[in-house]
Amino acid sequence: MIKSKKNRINILLPGFLRAVCLAVPLFAAPAADAAGPIALDLKRTIEIAGDSSLSAFRFRNLYEAGYWSYRSFRANRLPSLTLNLTPARYYRDITSRYDYENNIDVYRSQQSYSASMALNVRQNFDWLGGTFFVESDLDYMHNMGASNFSQFSSVPVRVGYSQELLGYNAFRWEKKIEPLKYEKVKKEYIYNMETVSESAVTYFFNLALAQTEHRLAKETLASADTLYTLGERRFKIAAISQAELLTLRLDLVNARNSLENTRIALKRANAQLASFLGMDQNTDIEVTLPSLPVSRNVPVADAIAYARDNSPELLQHKQNVLEAKQTVNRTKVENMFSASFNASVGFNQVGDNFGAAYRNLMRQDLVSVSLSIPLVDWGVRKGKYNMALSNLDVVEIAARQEEQSLDEEVMMTVDDFNIQIDLIKSAREAMDLSDMAYAQTQQRFMIGKTDLNSMTLASSRRQEATKNYISALKNYWLSYYKLRRLTLYDFEMMIPLARKFDLDNKVK
Repeated sequence: MIKSKKNRINILLPGFLRAVCLAVPLFAAPAADAAGPIALDLKRTIEIAGDSSLSAFRFRNLYEAGYWSYRSFRANRLPSLTLNLTPARYYRDITSRYDYENNIDVYRSQQSYSASMALNVRQNFDWLGGTFFVESDLDYMHNMGASNFSQFSSVPVRVGYSQELLGYNAFRWEKKIEPLKYEKVKKEYIYNMETVSESAVTYFFNLALAQTEHRLAKETLASADTLYTLGERRFKIAAISQAELLTLRLDLVNARNSLENTRIALKRANAQLASFLGMDQNTDIEVTLPSLPVSRNVPVADAIAYARDNSPELLQHKQNVLEAKQTVNRTKVENMFSASFNASVGFNQVGDNFGAAYRNLMRQDLVSVSLSIPLVDWGVRKGKYNMALSNLDVVEIAARQEEQSLDEEVMMTVDDFNIQIDLIKSAREAMDLSDMAYAQTQQRFMIGKTDLNSMTLASSRRQEATKNYISALKNYWLSYYKLRRLTLYDFEMMIPLARKFDLDNKVK
């Protein structure tokens, strides 16, 4: 996987810095603050949430950890070059030595200085699970005291291969599991970002509803004030009773209280959205309701297929199954005898000086086969193997259950989503009808052709229809982003979100 520098900065840019970048055009100039509230539509709200919310920042860091884990796995598949140095090593001690002349062991004092250098190139061979290596060594030793001499020992080159003949091949299992783990981490990130979009939809429509209720409360107060003034005039000419006048007065008082309550609710909803978007809580936001969504019908079979292909939960269970099979394989191999093979060929030499250590090189060969045969372990290996088999059965059953649960949830979500557009149309029609009915009832009341109860009922129906329309829009977009989260599929561009993620970040 390769990312361009520009796109790596874009996807992994710290959340607070991205918040500053997004906030600059909104808050840079004092004149902009004085111009009025910030206008946001639903699309822009979701974009800002995906860039600047604390949740998005946390999810990016979780993805970052998984990304670098996968990069480490990929790097481990490439040749490694290592230089090992011991520039100085000094010994001064008394040690036991054999005296050949007297055929006895004696203690002698010794001093020595030594140094060593080794250059290693290693390459793992995934298919067999072995390791190729190329080495070059140089050692220097200098004895001090009565026996004062120096020697160099060199291995200019040594090429070899080591392999477990019947053992557990960790490289092959890593090659299966690590790419799956990264795919799961990537889709978990996309899945989590869709939850951020759902939260943005909730906060957006909460503010939209609060602003609408506040606007309706203002209109209701103005209407109640007008009606009360008109009622006072009619009461003076005995056109209405005192009870009706008191009712109009009560409506005016209730309208004032309702306006204050909606003002508090509006301030709370505004602060919640601003805080979620990473803005100052005192930022004044004016949201614009989205237009009627485009009618689209999602086939249940397609949605289930997308969910099965992209669900991070199913990928997690798939990873669990592979890891359980890995454990079964390891315990099965350990239950038998193991054998390892090592072979190398190279050259070496010793000399009193550096040049002599590299002249007249001698052949150095090594071939070894090692066996480890368990004779008596009282059933320990067999028990581990049976436990691994049982665990494999458990994780496979859990994977099937998760797939069934996902299918059911997708089916219900698709059914709910496919009827939302009709509900929005009905709610919009009801809102338009309630507006017209309220306007006509108000005019009829002003000229005395209808009573106060009809006026109050028309006002209540209007407010209820308006709230229902906003709730219908909210439910549609929540269903839409929930369906995107479950399937990780963009139904507008007709492309999997993981593919879109790779294209946006130039992942290859």
